[in-house]
Amino acid sequence: MKQPFLTKEKAEEIIAKIPTPFHIYDEKGIVDNARELFKAFSWNKGFKEYFAVKATPNPAILKLLKKEGCGVDCSSYTELLMAEACGFSGDEIMFSSNETAAEEYVLARRLNAIINLDDITHIDFLKKHAGIPQKICLRYNPGGDFKIGTRIMGNPADAKYGLTRPQMTEAVKRLLDEGVKEFGIHSFLASNTLGNEYYPELAKILFRTVAELTEETGAKFVFVNLSGGIGVPYRPDQPKNDIFVIADGVEKAYRETLLDKGIEGIKIFTELGRYMLAPYGLLVTTAIHAKHTHKEYIGVDACAANLMRPAIYGAYHHITVLGKENAPCDHVYDVVGSLCENSDKFAVDRPLPKIDDGDILVIHDAGAHGFSMGYNYNGKLRSAEVLLHPDGSFDLIRRAETVKDYFATFNFMDEFRAYR
Repeated sequence: MKQPFLTKEKAEEIIAKIPTPFHIYDEKGIVDNARELFKAFSWNKGFKEYFAVKATPNPAILKLLKKEGCGVDCSSYTELLMAEACGFSGDEIMFSSNETAAEEYVLARRLNAIINLDDITHIDFLKKHAGIPQKICLRYNPGGDFKIGTRIMGNPADAKYGLTRPQMTEAVKRLLDEGVKEFGIHSFLASNTLGNEYYPELAKILFRTVAELTEETGAKFVFVNLSGGIGVPYRPDQPKNDIFVIADGVEKAYRETLLDKGIEGIKIFTELGRYMLAPYGLLVTTAIHAKHTHKEYIGVDACAANLMRPAIYGAYHHITVLGKENAPCDHVYDVVGSLCENSDKFAVDRPLPKIDDGDILVIHDAGAHGFSMGYNYNGKLRSAEVLLHPDGSFDLIRRAETVKDYFATFNFMDEFRAYR
């Protein structure tokens, strides 16, 4: 069974100051995991993790990871602004976007971020609006199905991202003519993979492509960005990926594909979000109703606006009832929120201990794509975020939204003058 990093006693201490629902993050778990990642890839002198800001866009989290040597992967104007506010600049920022607005490229250039071009037509667009930098990255989409053994892991041909293989050659040649001195390559072919094969297989594809492009164009490639895609075990019976086995597989591909062709000094980059944060975040919520109709329902004060993955993907998130960790799971419940949507369910037909009004539930693996995917449907307000320190102390790192926040975009109207 999954064990939460939060005890009932600590939860009650926090709730006395910060009402549920809220997201809480485990500082020690985050730091230990980041250090393990860097240790696994220590064979590559230039290795760098660019944390995917989209997963958990909180300045306290970004600053924590910055101390551990991470950069940031940004995909929008506001994510770039957050990175700047947290002290990131230059090669600490990877800007991977698509259908990119001119103002976003202008800001990325001002910050000297590494720009990852998603389409060959963006070369002229970037040149027109922000200028071509001397270092640039190209996002590659090989098309077809992406397979590991007999398993189809993804269908790149249906993905909107990246350049085709012929476009990669054309783009490199055009960018060389524009004065680019150094290149990187990037690709994202599968999401939330379990097992240790994904990165090594992706690395083989990208390393081979670097070798081919180097031979075809004479361009100098300086990094390969494996992007994200390493998953986490959301279910208790799923094994955790072994980052050391993964890194060893990438090193093997590196030696066989690049070093054997005399290509040296290529840095390995990653853009992990889920792997870096998901297991180290919980959504804490309180049971407020029990309903007995055709099924047994437990209503909680959180809803899909706080964690939408179960509602939109049918995703499994484990649930622990604090204080009842060792009690028998002899009741079957749907655990539901208050949205006017029948999909607003954190669990369906889930065996759990008997739940009473006032019980504190924690929903596991909500540290990535949890708060960040929140929304205001039904006028729901986004919850607070809390950072739990190793010594047991905690800090509020984002306050909960208020009614004034919700009505802020109407504050020019007389009807809402009371909320100014």
